[in-house]
Amino acid sequence: MINSPSNILEICANGYNSALAAELGGAHRVELCDNLNEGGTTPSIGQLKLCLEKLSIPVVPIIRPRGGDFNYSTVELDIMIQDILAFKSINCKGIVIGALNNQNQIHKEYTKILIEAAGTMEVAFHRAFDRTPNLFKSLDILIDLNIKRVLTSGGQKTACEGISTIQKIVKQANQNIEIMPGSGINESNILFLKEQSGATNFHTTAKSINSKPSTSIFTDLRDDYPLTDVNVVKQILEKLNPS
Repeated sequence: MINSPSNILEICANGYNSALAAELGGAHRVELCDNLNEGGTTPSIGQLKLCLEKLSIPVVPIIRPRGGDFNYSTVELDIMIQDILAFKSINCKGIVIGALNNQNQIHKEYTKILIEAAGTMEVAFHRAFDRTPNLFKSLDILIDLNIKRVLTSGGQKTACEGISTIQKIVKQANQNIEIMPGSGINESNILFLKEQSGATNFHTTAKSINSKPSTSIFTDLRDDYPLTDVNVVKQILEKLNPS
């Protein structure tokens, strides 16, 4: 029998190649998204289908129809519902959502609707949580809604900057919801976050830039792009779960 790891590393992957690198590096779960420069948007069903077919670790897609804020229209809500139903139809086991009202509080009605669409799929909540005016009230709401896991930087730009708040959130959660620090996590600070946060789930891109000489005549277009780096994943895991 294989023992479960003491700490879980989730990689935010921007496509199949990054997701594969995450698995090869030893990551335990992939959050699949598109458009990392926008903070992540819904991946294509083709990307997700290939990941589900080829990878052995869990793959959970983000459900986010656009970049920007998390105050969605009814049309955008319907788009998210349709994406959830499509992903469920290819046997996806989990999703990551986040919706706020015009006061940037958790949008209870929209969240309930998305959870209902998910059915038996595991539902996590992304860093829209950090936009809310009171993280502790927001956490209670997510617990009441039976959200499995919430990604947070403690309301700050990075998890290291928000560590004191993350500590309080972990204590408040009291194992009723998984608290997953994320933002700015790398091989240099993962040990600090592990020791100080009290969390057991951690989230990062573990990316490097795939540099290529530009062949474009358009100066505003780039040929390089980020990809999850197998070696960076391994380096983080060596400190997160030393053998």
